This record gives sequence, C-alpha cells and structure tokens, in this order.
Amino acid sequence: MTRASTLRTTALWGAFAVAHLWIAVAGWVLPSQPMGDVVLVYEPWSSAALSGGPVVGITETWVYPQLALVPMLIAKMLSTPLIAVLGASQAYLVAWAVLVTVLDAIAFAVLLSRRPVPQRRVAGWFWTAALLMLGPIAMYRIDAITVPVAVLGGLWLVRRPALAAVLLTVGAWIKIWPGALLLAAVVAVRSRMRVLLTATAATAGIILVLWALGADSEIFGFLTEQTGRGLQIEAVAATPFLWLAVSGAARIEYSFEILTFQISAPGADAVSAVLTPLMAVLVVVVTAIGARKATRGASFARLFPPLALTLVAALIVVNKVGSPQFQTWLIAPVVLWFVWDRARANGPALIVLALCALTCLIYPLNYDALLRAEVLPVVILTARNLLLIVALVVGLRAVVRVPAHRSSSPRE
Repeated sequence: MTRASTLRTTALWGAFAVAHLWIAVAGWVLPSQPMGDVVLVYEPWSSAALSGGPVVGITETWVYPQLALVPMLIAKMLSTPLIAVLGASQAYLVAWAVLVTVLDAIAFAVLLSRRPVPQRRVAGWFWTAALLMLGPIAMYRIDAITVPVAVLGGLWLVRRPALAAVLLTVGAWIKIWPGALLLAAVVAVRSRMRVLLTATAATAGIILVLWALGADSEIFGFLTEQTGRGLQIEAVAATPFLWLAVSGAARIEYSFEILTFQISAPGADAVSAVLTPLMAVLVVVVTAIGARKATRGASFARLFPPLALTLVAALIVVNKVGSPQFQTWLIAPVVLWFVWDRARANGPALIVLALCALTCLIYPLNYDALLRAEVLPVVILTARNLLLIVALVVGLRAVVRVPAHRSSSPRE
C-alpha cells in the first residue's frame, strides 16, 4: 500500500470513528430521547431474561424475531462492570453504543480489506456520511445490529456463499429486512442452491433451538404481532392522513400495545389492512423481474445491488410502519452497490443520503411538532416519503435495465 493510500484509509477510519462518537453522544443530547428504545425497552427485556423472568420470544409472543434478544443480552452483560459507576440505565446505553461500534468496525474492516480499492473507500465514505446524516437513530435501535451483518453477508456472497447465507439468515432472525438481501442473493448469485440450502438449514437449526428452549406458538409470533397494528404516522401510506390531521380531520393517537403513534381517521384501517398483501405482491413481482434477468444471463455484479435495494425499498414503502430506523436498511445495499458496480451507485447513494438527512430532521429534531401535526414537519415527512417512492422506482428501473446476455428463446 502506498503512503497516499495509507493516508486516505487512515482518514476514512478516523471519520468513521468520529461519526460513531458523535451519534453516540447525540443520542444523549438531542430532543425526543432518540436512545429511548434501548434504555426503556431493550434493557428491561434483557434484565428480565437474565433474572429468571419472562423471556420475550420464548415464553411470550414478541414483536421481533427471537435472535434480536441476543445482542440485547450481550449489551446487558457488557454493561455489568459499569453499573456501579453509571447506574444500570446509563451503563446499558454505553454498552449498546460500544457493541454497535465494534460490529460496524468489523464490517468496515472487511469492506476496506488490506488493500482497499477506490470503490471500497467510496463505499466507506458513503456509510460514514449516512450515519452522520441519520444521527443517533442509526445506533440506538436493534436495526443497527443488522446493518454490519448485512454488509458482511453481501461482501462474502461470491467467495464464501455459505457463510454469507448464514449471516443474512441470522440477520433476518434479528430484524426481518436482511431477508430481502438473502432473496436477492438467491436470485442473482450463481451458487444460489448453496445459498438457499444453507439458509434453509440455518433457519431449521434456529427453529429447533427455539423449540428446545420452550418456544412453540411464539416462534413465529413476530409475524402475527404485526397483523393487528394500525397505520403508523411516519409510514408512506399515512402521508395523506397526516395532512388531514393538519386540518383537524384526523387524529394522532398513541398505541400502548405497540408503543408507537398511529393515525386515527376514516379509511386508515382499510389502508393498513391492504398494505401487507400489497407488499407481498410487490416483492413477488420484483423478484420475478430479477429472476428473469438472472435466467437470461445477467451478471451478479449488475443485478444483485439494484435488486437488493429495490426489495428493501419495497419493504419500507409498502409498510404500515414507517419508523425512522428503517432508513438504516438502505445503507447496506448501497454500500454493496459501490463495491460491485461503482459506476451506477452514485444516484442511489445521493437519494439514500437525502433520506437519512430528512429523517433526522423529522426524528428526533422535529418529532414533537410532528405529533402536534404542525405544517413544517409534515412537509418534511411528505418529502421524505415521496423520496422513498423515488428510491423504489430508481431501484426497479435499474433492475429492468440490467443487461441480459442470453436470448430468451427456448432453444437457448
């Protein structure tokens, strides 16, 4: 590695470290308590599990897949030496920030490798910028654990497909969205059968362990828990109802069962009910388009990144939930897009950076005003949600335009 290359890599590592330090501190000082879920929900769940109380996902139905409890328990154990000095809550927050930073650093090191090529450094700068623009929500949610897992899985799909499949499967059992990357891999990678069989075996192993621990009807509870929830205020489909709330024709209400703010208005429940089936249809359609490209000879490097981004965007756009941390899901596909197809990654990257910045403006900076249905945050949220649709369209357009090298003729 030349001296100039070493300096560029060192500067990138420095920026990555500063970004993590800033968003860790910002969680403590910005409004709306952006680290609230970690200290108010994750810490009690992990404490209960370690002290002989109820174990979410095992003894009771949970909103997350069961492996989401693992990083929560790790953070609790890491926090133990700090409790005497900081107290249980603050010690847990510090431990969580350290855990996320370490996992990100591992994935970042693999991304840059020993001799980082330019496209990998650009991917690193994009990741760093996305974290800074999204702010503390990029760290203080369970989704932050899945981003480095997804990046690692994507980086290893070609050379270590079985390991990549295991990582993406584990990621999906923490938060569902990495399953979109796994689906894209099954479509785009040449060793698709190895990926599919490994993912199936990993899932079977996880289910077997959960059953042995005492889970039965709770194993897939994270799916059934989502069916009855209403339309969250930040969801893309909630945007028209938010404008009704501005005019006083709709209400924003807090659900103590789901712990989130939802829209109460005529028609909102009907829209909420149709979104999940619509999401399934959209995922099937996008997958079918990608599969057709793959069968006609599209290369992995051209097909996988836009297909992964499109599938992830579909999970966000056609979702009854619109939590701000969902924007972290978009980081991994774009990082991988830079690695595999640098020439066509700039546009999607700019869109995702803008989404991160707009999301931070909404939460945590203007969230109280949003809950009061004030015009400015509703305008910002409307712009963010429209840009999410743009991200979906841009990704789908890129998939459609992937060159296929073989004729669709039956003879070939």
